[in-house]
Formats: sequence, C-alpha cells, structure tokens
Amino acid sequence: MSLKIKLNILFLICAFFATSAQSTKPDSFFVATWNVENFYDTINDTLINDEEFLPESAKNWNDEKYEQKIDNLVKVINYMNNGCGPDILALEEVENINVIKRLIYKMRDRDYIVIHRDSPDLRGIDAAMIYDRNVFMIDSVEAVPVALPGGNPTRDILYASLIHKKSKEKIHFFINHWPSRRGGEEKSNINRLTAASVLKNELDTLKQIEKNSNIIILGDFNDEPDNESIAKILGAGDFECNNISGNSLLNLSFKTFLGKQGSYLYGGNFDMIDQIIVSSSFLDGFQIEYQCNSFEVIKPQFMIFEKGRRAGGALPTFEGSNYIGGFSDHFPIGAKFILKGKNGSK
Repeated sequence: MSLKIKLNILFLICAFFATSAQSTKPDSFFVATWNVENFYDTINDTLINDEEFLPESAKNWNDEKYEQKIDNLVKVINYMNNGCGPDILALEEVENINVIKRLIYKMRDRDYIVIHRDSPDLRGIDAAMIYDRNVFMIDSVEAVPVALPGGNPTRDILYASLIHKKSKEKIHFFINHWPSRRGGEEKSNINRLTAASVLKNELDTLKQIEKNSNIIILGDFNDEPDNESIAKILGAGDFECNNISGNSLLNLSFKTFLGKQGSYLYGGNFDMIDQIIVSSSFLDGFQIEYQCNSFEVIKPQFMIFEKGRRAGGALPTFEGSNYIGGFSDHFPIGAKFILKGKNGSK
C-alpha cells in the first residue's frame, strides 16, 4: 500500500472521530512547530532582501520549485499527528502571509486559518501560525519586537491567544525564531539572551494579569534546552509528569535532548534548537493537560537524508548550491494535549 493511500485512510479515520466519536474517545489536540527553511515566493519585493530566491538568481527560484516546496511541506504536515495533521502549527522562516495562504489552500482536509505579522528581519522572514478553526477561535494577536543591542533588526515574537472551543479555555501562544549563531555561539549569545529577556518580560506581565494562565512557547530558539537563555532566563527545564510543583515552565524537549536526539543536524550531531515549552498548568489535573511522553521529533522516512555527510538529517531544498527538491533542514516537533473535566476526570 502506498504512503499516499495510507495517509488518505488516516484522514478519513480522523474526520470520522472528529465528528462522530468524541463521546467515546478523549478529546485531544496536537501542537507542532517547524522551521520550514527559506519559504519564499518568486516575487521581487523591494521592501525585503529576497534576491537569493528569485527566478533571476543563481538558485533560479522559479514557480516550479516554489510549488514543489509547497507540495513537500504539505506532505509532511499531513503526516503529523498520525496522519491527521496538527491542530496548531507554528511556522518559522516564512516570507509573508501569501506563501502560507498558498500552503493551506493545498490542505483541503483541514480548515486552517493563518496568523501572521510582518517583522523587520533583513531577510524578510517571519514567524507565523496556522490553526484549525473547528478546534480553536482567535482571541488576540500581537507582534512583540525584539531590540538587539547592536541595533540589527530581527524577528518579532508572535503572540496569539486562542480559545479552545470545546473547553472554553484560553491558551497563550508565543512563537519564536531567535537570532542565529552566525559569527559564533559566544559572540552572538547576547542576541538570544536579549530575545529571552523580552519573552520573560511578556510572561511576567501576563502572569500578573492571569496568574494560572495556560502558556505554550514554541519555535526555533537557536539555543538548546541547557543554554542560559532557556534554562536560566526563562527558567524552563526538565520535569517528571507525576511530580510538578509551583508555577514553573516545563521544557517538553528536554528528555529528547538528553537522549542526544534533536531537530537539526549540525556538524554530525543533532541539536535540539526547536523546542516546545509549557506552563505547569498543563499538568495540574484540570481541563487541558499535556499528554505525558507525547513529545516527538517528527521524522518521516521520506524526508531523511540516507547517505553522505548529512545522513540521518532532514532533506533540505538545496544542498549547498545544488537544488535537490527536499523539505527543510529542520525536522518538525510536536506534542499532544488532552481535554479533561474540571475535576480531573476524562
């Protein structure tokens, strides 16, 4: 049986349970994040630095390659959540809202809505989110600017609060794509510490207004779970599902990181620079809960390099200057959340 047929069968199963079997199966939703690597259209926008991805560039980024990129992204997104697709998907490295609209146009099995704001990044890449409006409804959206010490513009942190339609619970999402390690980890560290401080300030303000708020922080942090920006400034760390105390931040990615696994292959080793961090309210036994041990690096066999120096890593669109028609240089990551009653029962 081909992969396409298997995915179609899974979509039918997911659609059936979404409409007919909620009383016999626990409600749940799947959250994912993915750096989709240089998701540009072919249009020359004079407001941004996108010359590398134009038809007249050395990469010859034309409509055929652009449509192939979209088809590849759709294939992976449809693969997520056991073939049902994610209910929430954060996206990093998207050029504009139009490329995301084109993406969701090709995903007819889900009723996705786009959340996007243009940010001042010099390459014109932004963070964004798509969500299934059958599962969530939007409450508010804001772009949180990050002012770096050197004055160079960088990606905003995208904030969105959504209401889960079934439980009526509000969830606060912060989608991140922090400054890269270009120029070296040590030299560039101040930029990620700055982004972390901006985010921490937003979290502190939110908790003053809504003490037990449901928070999901996700994206490409360009730092790992034990780096200062994540572990010290945000205070997000490892945890055990049956031993949660206090109003802390829980890094769902930490155990996978400790197991030497990751989302991005660099120098022959995997880095866990893509992460999902949640508030401890998702393990308090009430309403919406993180399904323990559901965090995963999503690695379908069809998007894995089989040989060469990048063997085992994600298959990108270009390898160096050579077009190979892949997906992204990052694997997506995801986690499942389940809906419980107010007394903690399913």
